[in-house]
Amino acid sequence: MATDKNRATAEAILPLVGGAGNISSIAHCMTRLRLGLRDRSLVQDEALKALPAVMGVVEDETYQIVLGPGTVARVTPEFESLVEEARAAVPASAPAATTGSATAATTTAATGATTADELAAQGAAIRAARKAKNATPFKLFLRRIANIFVPLIPALIGCGIIAGLNGLLTNLHWLPAIVPALAALASGFMSLIAVFVGYNTAREFGGTPILGGAVAAIIVFPGVANIDAFGQKLAPGQGGVLGALGAAVLAVYVEKWCRRWVPEALDVLVTPTLTVLVSGLVTIFGLMYVAGEVSTAIGDFANWLLANGGSGAGFVLGGLFLPLVMLGLHQALIPIHTTLIEQQGYTVLLPILAMAGAGQVGAAVAVYFRLPRNGSIRRTIKSALPAGFLGVGEPLIYGVSLPLGRPFITACVGGAFGGGFVGLFNQLGAAVGSTAIGPSGWALFPLLDGDKGLGEMVVIYGGGLLVGYVAGFVATYYFGFTRTMLSELNVTTDAVAVAEPEPVTADVPAPAAPRQAPARA
Repeated sequence: MATDKNRATAEAILPLVGGAGNISSIAHCMTRLRLGLRDRSLVQDEALKALPAVMGVVEDETYQIVLGPGTVARVTPEFESLVEEARAAVPASAPAATTGSATAATTTAATGATTADELAAQGAAIRAARKAKNATPFKLFLRRIANIFVPLIPALIGCGIIAGLNGLLTNLHWLPAIVPALAALASGFMSLIAVFVGYNTAREFGGTPILGGAVAAIIVFPGVANIDAFGQKLAPGQGGVLGALGAAVLAVYVEKWCRRWVPEALDVLVTPTLTVLVSGLVTIFGLMYVAGEVSTAIGDFANWLLANGGSGAGFVLGGLFLPLVMLGLHQALIPIHTTLIEQQGYTVLLPILAMAGAGQVGAAVAVYFRLPRNGSIRRTIKSALPAGFLGVGEPLIYGVSLPLGRPFITACVGGAFGGGFVGLFNQLGAAVGSTAIGPSGWALFPLLDGDKGLGEMVVIYGGGLLVGYVAGFVATYYFGFTRTMLSELNVTTDAVAVAEPEPVTADVPAPAAPRQAPARA
């Protein structure tokens, strides 16, 4: 039955993105189906967002359809199957013609009220401007880094939850016979994560993935313990994911150099040999040591920062995370999280950063109560809040707070207070961490770990969420609106709406709207 539902969702999406002939690539992350499109103009945005399973759309280098955790992993294989079937039936298929938008736009010219569609249009404009600014070499590099680590998140989550379960059973002295097996399941992937990072790095930078994995495997090979470098014995795993990333990038450049200069007749023998030999030796006698020192410094600094200035650091980190996401700079934190998990078993930064989502939820609830007459915006908030509680913030950010302006700032205030709360307990000696990256909000509870008992970790993290909700709500309710904003926004919209979309249609911005409301200050 569930399979039929996922198949139906895929069948509904495919014609609205231009058909199988318009698809150049298919992938998915934690919440989004990511599609490479040949012709963007063939996509029917409004009809897509009207689908019950679609929480919104995001346009970046790929066209991203937000389906939510769990759902996207089930819909993507069905979607891939449909595309393959269509291509097999019509090998030379061209992008299908479209019939235009499937829904009528909402108009409120009679009253001048602002609807969720208009906020979505403003969100789309903000996103487009951000996309243009993000096309810098540095931010494109960060996006590549994210592409390396995002495919690893499902394994990190699965192994992280198993590790938490294993710790619980160990502390309770339950099922002692199965504890070693769970430990192996939880630790096996982490012990070889460098290999996967090397494989993905080579693929992302245009090299042969298996060669990147082969060079990175040197880092975790037990035999490196017999090698002297910089006057000391190397340790298996030294350098971790940072060393693997550097080794694989080096392997890509060596491989590309070989492709240019090695004769074709010898390429199959010489190129892989030189790639592994040169980049492997540099890794052993250079990168492992340097990356190891950097990794150690990252862990020491994170622990020192939260131990000595936890409340202040948490306040700053929680308050700035939403703007970092807007600028695309949050991707730089992914290798740091992974390094901390590799070193300590958990990252102390993620529970603090997750408070930004709590502030966003609190702000959205305040907007809901401050605009009792604007049914359009209130329906958008109601449909997006469940995802917000689970840590999926895009619908609320781009459909509500960011287009309004001030509520985005007050949401950051809520995140700051939540981060300061969690950071304070780190400063008091109760480090709260996550055994995996990806989830936030309530979805992070199963992944909590730290230097205290699980119960204490749950209470501290839950307390941080509550503080973030309350602070975001209070800041937005009392400071999120000017009198002018309230007079423009708190107006009945239902009476004049024409063919208003389903509640989910405004979760994430549409590319156009009949009228753009004035920017909020």
